[in-house]
Amino acid sequence: MEESSIAEFYNGKTVFITGATGFMGKVLVEKLLRSCPGVDQLYLLMRPSKGKDVSSRLKEFIENQVFESLRNEHPDQMNKIVAVAGDVTFPGFGLSPEDLQLIHDNVSVVFNSAATVKFDEELKTAVQLNVKGPRELLAICRKMKKLQAVVHVSTAFNNLDREELDEVIYPASIDPIKLIELIDCLDDGLVRAITKELVGQCPNTYTYTKALAEQLLERECGDIPLAIVRPSIVTAAEREPLPGWVDNLNGPTGFVSGVGKGFIRTFKINSQLVGDIVPVDYPINLMIAVGWHTAIQNRRMTKVEGIPKKIEVYNCSTGQKNPLTWEMFRSIGFNYWLQNPTVEMMWYPNCSFTKNKTVHKIDQAISHYLPAYALDLVARLTGKRVKWVRLYDRAHHAISCLDFFMTHQWRFVSENPIRLLDYLSEADRNIFYFDVRQINWNTYIGTYVAGARRYILKDDPSTLPAARRNLKKLYMAKMLLRLIMLSIFFLVMSYLWQQVSSWGTSTPSEYFTSDNITFLHLQSEVEKETGNQAINPYLTSGIKS
Repeated sequence: MEESSIAEFYNGKTVFITGATGFMGKVLVEKLLRSCPGVDQLYLLMRPSKGKDVSSRLKEFIENQVFESLRNEHPDQMNKIVAVAGDVTFPGFGLSPEDLQLIHDNVSVVFNSAATVKFDEELKTAVQLNVKGPRELLAICRKMKKLQAVVHVSTAFNNLDREELDEVIYPASIDPIKLIELIDCLDDGLVRAITKELVGQCPNTYTYTKALAEQLLERECGDIPLAIVRPSIVTAAEREPLPGWVDNLNGPTGFVSGVGKGFIRTFKINSQLVGDIVPVDYPINLMIAVGWHTAIQNRRMTKVEGIPKKIEVYNCSTGQKNPLTWEMFRSIGFNYWLQNPTVEMMWYPNCSFTKNKTVHKIDQAISHYLPAYALDLVARLTGKRVKWVRLYDRAHHAISCLDFFMTHQWRFVSENPIRLLDYLSEADRNIFYFDVRQINWNTYIGTYVAGARRYILKDDPSTLPAARRNLKKLYMAKMLLRLIMLSIFFLVMSYLWQQVSSWGTSTPSEYFTSDNITFLHLQSEVEKETGNQAINPYLTSGIKS
């Protein structure tokens, strides 16, 4: 069997990873340990949180479900994980002198995926994590004795004032260094007051600060061998580490889970636009391959004094190579939910798409808030906790952060990943797959729904028979409710008709005879021609009583 050049490159190497406890970080750690078994050690930057020290967090991290197969099949690999206490918002990441020296002496490859991904994050926090963090990383990297490659994880969704985004670093609207200095000297209230003006046309602080970070890296990286990977909307795994694995409600996952529960029933979205989603295993494999390629290219390059190295940018997106519209996503996903429902559903799953704000608000009022207020009223009367309106308020706020991305479309040029494939052997293409043209959307969306069911909603596959029975009951309830509503509608219309009919002595059928209609028409025509109202008594006298 042909050996993997990428796996061979990582043999004996120590890798430093920021953001390892995040969604992409976990998948990266698992992939390195499983597909690059010769890797020496993985240093993971972790900060104490929620009263837990780094040792406790590392224990929880290793026990995560994503590492279950690795723990069972290759338990020794887990011993290669080393947690170092630190925080990307501190100078030098807040590392102890001992840990800092350890990193300087041993690290060969760096993956920087630490960031806040909250779209509505405070600008001050977003700058500290997404802009200052990468700057502090560069300072640490400059002293690494064995450094061969740094891979920075950005996002395809920056510089969204352009319709087409190439694999280049675009000029920033403000000097990132001056912004850091400005943010540092202002209190939180003042920063909030000027946020809208600073962010400008960017939809949120996340995309704004990620674009600034790229500009800063280009200016300050110097001779550091650095590359940037820009994923689009990262979703559940297609194949690895587990089919459908996902551990958060970010992006479409919240929508997928909410629809399956019957909780989300309307969504503001242009259904004909391309939804540029990419399964998490694709950008992770690309990152590992980019680390290898950057190191190889760095060895071959002739350093020319005074000329900075070019930073290669890799857009990892599907929109141009394997497009999927939001309508396709909805219809395929909905069909899978009907075949594989979740156990506890609020109502029979259904969801409408509209790009009209007014229609969406009406849909929300009828489909979301009307049932929510009814359920809360019942809860209040029975002494139970009132929660449904509050849950919908929170859900609508989270969904509203996605509005801009669901009603606009961009063309992400993604040629560099395709070119990189030419450097890979057949073995590496199979092990570290990242060719998005090979994704079968019909199969993948089924995997995505199954993953949301299992890993987000916590439904074991063994619960499917009970879930399908429950779905049938909800369908019958839905049809019964529809019958009741139609009956009420016809009763109301019948009542209104009776009221209208009572205005005259004649019944509706008697009143609207051909003779009466003829006389009414004649009266109207005479009035138009003569403008004389005096003729009315003569005309009306001919109408039968």
